Amino acid sequence: MSKLPERNPFSSQVDISKFFAPTTEDERSLQARMRPSTTFFKDGMRRLSKNWIAMTCLCIVALIVLIVFIVPAIYPYSYEQQLGITPGQPVDPSYNNLAPFEYGTTEQERIANGEKIFPHIFGTDSAGRDYCIRIIYGARVSLLVGFFASIIVLIIGATYGSISGYYGGKVDMVMMRLVDIIYSLPDLLMIILLSTVLNQTLKPAIDSVPFLSKLGTGMISIFIVFALLYWVSMARLVRGQILSIKQQDYVLAAKSTGAKGGHIIKRHMLPNCISVIIISTALQIPSAIFTESYLSFLGLGVSKPMPSLGSLASAALDGVRSYPHRLIIPAVAICLIVLSLNLLGDGLRDAFDPKLKK
Repeated sequence: MSKLPERNPFSSQVDISKFFAPTTEDERSLQARMRPSTTFFKDGMRRLSKNWIAMTCLCIVALIVLIVFIVPAIYPYSYEQQLGITPGQPVDPSYNNLAPFEYGTTEQERIANGEKIFPHIFGTDSAGRDYCIRIIYGARVSLLVGFFASIIVLIIGATYGSISGYYGGKVDMVMMRLVDIIYSLPDLLMIILLSTVLNQTLKPAIDSVPFLSKLGTGMISIFIVFALLYWVSMARLVRGQILSIKQQDYVLAAKSTGAKGGHIIKRHMLPNCISVIIISTALQIPSAIFTESYLSFLGLGVSKPMPSLGSLASAALDGVRSYPHRLIIPAVAICLIVLSLNLLGDGLRDAFDPKLKK
């Protein structure tokens, strides 16, 4: 409003011109500079984008994911192809234990004849298999294990914790005592026992399915152990959030309208626990990758010839003095993946935790 209305001289109303003045252009422009409306996710991503360490780690993880899922489609060698073996001809030992960017005898002859041969970037292993593609497949296995394990933990932990926290009382007491029992079980011992049991009971059924036979009973037992043991931390975190949220007025209003417990948990409670769920899931991925790596290092992971970063590092111990790069490369890959995901998880915690807002 640029001008106040004129007052009727015969009016008994107060003369507002004595108390109020029209706004200036600067004052109107100042009032127009309001922060646009946003959502919880957009606000968290905005704060995450300001964390250069987390964004760098996000780029590294995205680059690794692109490499492990795109490169095998165009790479000329497979992870199980033994280069020195040709049908109808004797085995060529010159392909075994090649150094990085070194060629076998047959490949050197083909290069001399003018043919182009794709180099073995990391050399070959003792069986004449290209080591670079095995590292890529090993990273793929580790990432898939981490992501699938986090999904299992998310589904079971969030469901269990929300039910325990919502109903409370005796239900909560019984469910939390079960969680305490599961906490006392040693995960490594459970994996060894499950792997032994599955080898004796379910191996014929597993071998009949091509995909499961490639994974092996060791990897399947790892997934089962994640489903049995690793969800308890997520359940405790979600339960704590539900216990505080169920005291809010909007939950009471939903109950008064006759909404059922499942609807209240799904529509009103779990969306308000999203920060805890995102943070816990993000930090669970590197933990699962590290668990799979050291179990594969002990021989309890994927079955041969499917590689894993842990199994590649374990196999490299036999010739660590002659071929140290075979141990260094998978070890660096494990460290890079786990460190990047951990730092990204810390960045997500700082971005999505409402208590850490400045």
